[in-house]
Formats: sequence, structure tokens, C-alpha cells
Amino acid sequence: MRLHPIFAALRRHKAGVVLIALQIALTLAIVCNAIFIIGQRVQIIGRPSGMDESDVFVVSQQWVGVDNVEDPASVEKLDALQREDLAALRNMPDVAAVTPANSLPLYNSSWTGAVSVNPGHGEYDGSSNGTALVSYYYMDEQALAVLGAKLAEGRFFRADEVAHIGPKDPAPSGVTVISKQLAQKLFPGESALGKPLYIDGATKPSTIVGVLDRLQSPAVVRKVPWATVVIPARLDNLFARYVVRAKPGRLDAAMKATPGVLYRTNPMRILDEDNGLKSFAAIRGEAYQADLSMAILMGAVCLILIGVTAAGIVGLTSFWVGQRHRQIGVRRALGARKVDILLYFQMENLAIASGGAALGTVLAVGVNFCLMREFDMARLPLAWIAVGIVAVLVLGQAAVLAPARRASNVPPVAATRAS
Repeated sequence: MRLHPIFAALRRHKAGVVLIALQIALTLAIVCNAIFIIGQRVQIIGRPSGMDESDVFVVSQQWVGVDNVEDPASVEKLDALQREDLAALRNMPDVAAVTPANSLPLYNSSWTGAVSVNPGHGEYDGSSNGTALVSYYYMDEQALAVLGAKLAEGRFFRADEVAHIGPKDPAPSGVTVISKQLAQKLFPGESALGKPLYIDGATKPSTIVGVLDRLQSPAVVRKVPWATVVIPARLDNLFARYVVRAKPGRLDAAMKATPGVLYRTNPMRILDEDNGLKSFAAIRGEAYQADLSMAILMGAVCLILIGVTAAGIVGLTSFWVGQRHRQIGVRRALGARKVDILLYFQMENLAIASGGAALGTVLAVGVNFCLMREFDMARLPLAWIAVGIVAVLVLGQAAVLAPARRASNVPPVAATRAS
């Protein structure tokens, strides 16, 4: 098929051609970046926490009747209350294990700081010279059983290694367990077991006795989600948090029985049964709600743009078919076959879509550059743009098919009718 008649016809309809090409370009630019964002959000939502998430729930409560948590006697009283709670929860028939905890993966409460392989380095300067920004977990010897995390090396804490501290006390020195990602950062190419770790500028080290295969940070950390340190300590504060692993299939029963057990142990507490008890499934859902909403919104935008673009192509091509009704009839009278008319409109649309795709490629890269600069987004891979180009070209061909088939069915006798 000769292309000259196609381009000659397009030059006579510049406004419509420019509008459709711009629509295709904007669709390509926005959809490529939107789908890329959706892919990133889905990847974040699906990444593992390092836990066995089934049958786990969290209890958060506040003590009543303790005024000064900085007083040593109050700290001892709070620890006694906490140990009573732990004993009561562990004796429940539907409970497998319990640990006190300041937080846990994906929970909206994080304790962060800096660790170093050298004493006295209390601030993270962004370099890789033996320091790292981390999230802390304060837990006891049952934490491994509660979390269901896997040890890559070494061992977990023993009961005699668990200390108790007030809310403003420094982390106890002794032993600690870290994540594999942190171990690889601090001790590249070698084992971290037995190495000293200085927490928040301490001059006395903690010895690394275990390395967890994976343990995600609290909240939803985007770039370094697994740089975590587990410290063997109970935090004695007005607020107490317990992470409970129920026996398989007994999560609902354990959650339902927990408030009664705690109030019988000590009624001097505030425990909100709606927000004070949460399953890990609910915690995961809340943590990734923004990412899920963003993915759904972007998906809706993509569908709307694709639908509008397809409708624009169909509408413009149908209008052109109506305008060229007699011209099509003349071509049919001169021997053009139905397939020739069909291919003509398909090629015409392909020319417009190709121009729009070329412009859309430039726009897609530009939009991605702005997102990288303003929102710290990743670079859009060229493969995504290539897939987007193929998609808009296929969309154009599919959208033009119906009006092109109507054009191919114009009879030769239309050439004799008045325009």
C-alpha cells in the first residue's frame, strides 16, 4: 500500500490528527508511569516481613496508678506487673508463646538509632564506614517462637540474658541479635557472630550471638526495611505491649479471652478492646493501606485514560468515514477490495499512533524524571516504555477496527450519490 495518499489525507485533517496524537502521547506517558508505580506498590505490599504471620496478635495497654517512670522503685513495680501479665498470658490454653515488645514488623511505632562496629559512634552519617541506621526491637527469650523468624546463624537469647530497663535507660550491653542485611552491611564478606556492636554511641559493646535471615522494620520503610537489631530487654513503661502467638487455628479464641485474663491479673489498666487488640493480618492491612489505595487509584486512572483514548480514536475515525463516504465508494468502483479499505484506515491510524507514541516516549521519560527529583522515585525502565508503545499501537488498531470495517462495507454505488 502506498503511504503518500494516507499522509495527504492526514494533512487535510490536521486538527483531528494533532488531538488524537496528543491524546495517545499523554496516555502513554501517564499509563507507563502509573503502571510502574503500581508495580512498585505491589512489590512493597508483597514483600515478606520475616515473620510467620499466621496466629499472631498484639496487645497494647496502659497501666494506671504509676506516676513516675523515672523512679527506680516505679520501674521495678512496672516490671513486676509486666512479668505477672506474661505469666498469665503464657498459661492461657490457646497461647503458644508471648513476648513483651516495643514494636514489631509493620507496626506503626518504631524505635530507631545508629549502631557501629566502633565505640562512641552514635550518629549515622550516611556513609558505609561501619555504621548503620537501624530499627530496634526490645524483646525477651520467647521472641523467636512468637515471631516465627528464622535464624541464619548462631542462636537466640536465653532467659538469663534478658534485662529490664526504664524508658530513658540506655540499651543494656551483653548480647544482641541482628538481621542478615545489617550483618552484610557492617561485616561484608565475613560472619557477624561474636563481633562487637556499639549501640547509639555506647563505649561498651554488645556481642552478636545470632543473625536472623530476615526481620522487617516497623512501619513501612521503603529503602532499608530489614536493618534491625533485637535487644534482650523488657521495657518498663506506663505503656506495655505484648506480642502473642496463638496455637494453630486458635487466634480468635485467644484474642477473645485475653482481656478477661489481663483484668483478672490486675484491673489497674486501660485496655481498649478495639484498638488494644490487633491481629497481625489487621496490622499488615493498615500498614499497606496507602500503597493499596495508590495502586487502585492508579489502576482506575489508567483504565479511564485508555477508555477515553479508545473512544476518541473510534469517534474520529467514524467521523472521517462519514466524511469520505463518496470517496470510499469511488475507490470501490475503481477496483479497491474491502480489505484494501480496511488496511487503509488501519495504516492511517498506525501513522497517527506512531507519532503520538514517539511524543509519548519523551513525555514518559520527562514525567519520570520529575517524579525521581520530587518524590525519590526509581528510574522508569526503558522496557516498560517499549511495552507501553506496543500497547498503545495495539489499542489504536483495535479501536479503529470497527469504523474501518464499516468503511470497507461501503458499496461502489456510493460513488454516484451526491455528497
